[in-house]
Amino acid sequence: MIHKLKSAESLLLAVGLLGLGLSSCTDPYLPSAIQNPPRLLVVDGFINSKGATTLLLSRASNLAAPAAPPAETKARVYVEELGGPSVQLTESPAGTYTSAARTLNPAKKYRLHLTTAAGQEFATDYQPVVTTPPFDRFGWRAEPDGLKIFLAAHDDANATHFYRWQYEETWESIPIIVPTLEWEVLFSGPVEGRLIPIRNRYPLICWGNEKSSDIRLFNTSRLSQDVVADYVVRALPTTSYRLRHRYSILVTQAAQSEDEFHYWELLKKNTENIGTLFDPQPVQLTGNVRCLSDPAALALGFVGVHSVEQRRLLVERSQLPFDWNISSEYDKCPTDTIIPKLYPQVFGSAYNSPIRYVPGGTLATSRECVDCRLHGSAVKPPFWP
Repeated sequence: MIHKLKSAESLLLAVGLLGLGLSSCTDPYLPSAIQNPPRLLVVDGFINSKGATTLLLSRASNLAAPAAPPAETKARVYVEELGGPSVQLTESPAGTYTSAARTLNPAKKYRLHLTTAAGQEFATDYQPVVTTPPFDRFGWRAEPDGLKIFLAAHDDANATHFYRWQYEETWESIPIIVPTLEWEVLFSGPVEGRLIPIRNRYPLICWGNEKSSDIRLFNTSRLSQDVVADYVVRALPTTSYRLRHRYSILVTQAAQSEDEFHYWELLKKNTENIGTLFDPQPVQLTGNVRCLSDPAALALGFVGVHSVEQRRLLVERSQLPFDWNISSEYDKCPTDTIIPKLYPQVFGSAYNSPIRYVPGGTLATSRECVDCRLHGSAVKPPFWP
């Protein structure tokens, strides 16, 4: 039963802790730099030459810290034109600084300049504007091993060379179990209650969403032409639950300076290719944000000056091969029959949910199997058909 499964997990945890106690003669080595990392300023974003500029400021934190990195608030952030005006960015929400949509002069150079609330002053060098070429093609195809999202682009002037892509995926999340009962609390605690016909129904559909974490780069400088042909920006296996109903992907294409490209190339090696003695070893990576008030102070991030191009597509399950064994986020949801005397103990927990009456009691499962809000948002995206 569900409550017994919870007990078994607790037992396994206790056994695990016991095992840790038996092996405690080996003490982990935690260098002070890991336990107390320097609070480096982190600058995430770019100066958009054809639209709004959005920059996120935060402070580096311990990798083991449970909370998100602390936002750097109340900074004064500017985009400055060499020999020209500066535009201040507005903070909202905390740590996020945004400008109005602008079109920068491609013949000019621009930089980021900011001062933190504590008085530290940071800036990048002035950089020329890099204009991103449009997509030549953008689409998808079904191959034996899964779905491939591909694109193509080129620059007739042979001046781009350095490309980077990011993507954001959205998919429908539809539970396969729809409860007809709920637990009504009667007195002071959740274990005092009763089963009643469901009043607060769970959403029937939600939308999962995830931004890319991998770094997608391409360099055409060694090719005879500045052409990106049939580049696969995202691949999904035939079993991916994201393809179960309807799937969408938004791809952002950015042309970069050579320095910015090499920054992302090193970052890719540091984050994705470490694992064996033969993999590239980590290097110190700070970027192009310098502290003017204290040359010894470091900042992380590379703020380039460029435009972006975006394209979105949607894929329906009916468009994919019928023999693909596409999984569901809810395929492995267990159910169990709960006898009446255990109702308060089981359904008094926020982790469990009644489904319907069955002979001998009530069928139940975990809440994550019936509440799709634990897998995404119940608010329909504005671009969804």
